[in-house]
Amino acid sequence: MSPPAAVMRFYPLLRVFGVLLMGFALTLLVPLLFSWWWRDGATTAYDEAFLLSLGAGFILWWVARHEKHELKVRDGFLMVVMVWTLLPAFACLPLILHLNISFTDAYFEAVSGLTTTGATVLANLDTLPPSINLWRGMMVWLGGMGLIVLAVAVLPLLGIGGRQMFKAETPGPMKDSQLTPRMTQTAKGLWAVYAAITLACALGYKLAGMDWFDAVMHAFTTMGLGGFSSHDSSFEFWNSPAIEMVAIIFMLIAGMNFATHFLAVHRQSFAPYRRDPEVGWFLLVTLGSVLGIALYLWQLGVYPEFATALRYAAFNVVSIATTTGYANTDYNLWPIFAPLWMLLLSCFATSAGSTGGGLKMIRAMILYKQVYRELIRAMHPSAVWPVRIGGRPVPGNILSAVMAFGFIYMSSISLLTLLMTFSGLEIVSAFSAVVASINNTGPGLNQVGPATTFEVLTDFQTWICTFAMLLGRLEIFTFLVVLTPAFWRA
Repeated sequence: MSPPAAVMRFYPLLRVFGVLLMGFALTLLVPLLFSWWWRDGATTAYDEAFLLSLGAGFILWWVARHEKHELKVRDGFLMVVMVWTLLPAFACLPLILHLNISFTDAYFEAVSGLTTTGATVLANLDTLPPSINLWRGMMVWLGGMGLIVLAVAVLPLLGIGGRQMFKAETPGPMKDSQLTPRMTQTAKGLWAVYAAITLACALGYKLAGMDWFDAVMHAFTTMGLGGFSSHDSSFEFWNSPAIEMVAIIFMLIAGMNFATHFLAVHRQSFAPYRRDPEVGWFLLVTLGSVLGIALYLWQLGVYPEFATALRYAAFNVVSIATTTGYANTDYNLWPIFAPLWMLLLSCFATSAGSTGGGLKMIRAMILYKQVYRELIRAMHPSAVWPVRIGGRPVPGNILSAVMAFGFIYMSSISLLTLLMTFSGLEIVSAFSAVVASINNTGPGLNQVGPATTFEVLTDFQTWICTFAMLLGRLEIFTFLVVLTPAFWRA
């Protein structure tokens, strides 16, 4: 007896997800082999997680193995949501099996890693088995460019098309443009650039003074802009301006559109950076904020020397603006304006197509220019004043979509903050936890500041932040589309 048609229509999705899950299971072999070689006592956690993930993926693939249809647009949205909500349930297995923490905390940690948020509920990171920290770093790195983009490069080889998943996953301008004629070639090119810059980052950390393990682990989390560290004190552990400078450089690189990096490498030219309208504003806003906050801290006497103020402002402002979440001091103790400004930067500073979160610079530019156009039209009703980005007019449908996104983005922050305060959390901690989660930034302020962890939250508050991280990583609309009744109508 065959399953009902309503169930059968999801079989292509189950087949694709089964293949994805089996591929994801293979990544668990890396910490497994490392744990076995390092003899850190966590080996059994990975082999059990590997077998469970591989077995579940194989069952899904086997059940739907004959369904080889190309995914439709609706399928692409649902697949992306499935990947980012279900994969963390398998990614968190080593944490549950070895650390014996609750599913709520383990799932939060896995979602935080794969969404490149970098918020953690774990303490005593310095004493964790090295393979656990390696797996945390790998989750950030894999989530950085997006497992879906990797799937686009691999699944066509298995007879599974990936174009609709790519369009549902990629943010901003990359949705409607291809860098190469074939989607698979595009995904491979993006991952090649991503991997090459990660290798350069690891070498930079090693030359600056880290050991090889920390260099690789932090290269993963730097390029993923995820902020997980193998030390409770994050970059304060080294107290090294050289290491901090390497981090600043590569955080800025990761905060730019990887499509621009790809084109620059492919054409062996810096011209793509000059033509990318986001690059200039991203650097101007971020580096301008570094200088402004350094002067602010120096003038208020937080640091007696401007050079010291510049060092700490540069590292922490770039870290939060790029939604990485590293810290080399407890900036929660600075005058409140500075950390609030940094939190605001995390809302919009990074470029579309980067591994950062938030509204993205391109949307902020469009919203600003739309507001300016309305001011002009208020004074000159008959004036024709198109919104232009990079010298080209922005289509009306894009303007409408960006304004709708801005509205739902602010509404989501407001509603989730109200829920957090309803649960008993004081307002600054509640607001900053939501903003840091939905922007995939990591640390917030007060009870969830850089010197603490999200362990202080109740289970209810932890799930709110988990939902916010997923909402931010899926750029809100991808998630909300799946929740609409129209989506499920046949």
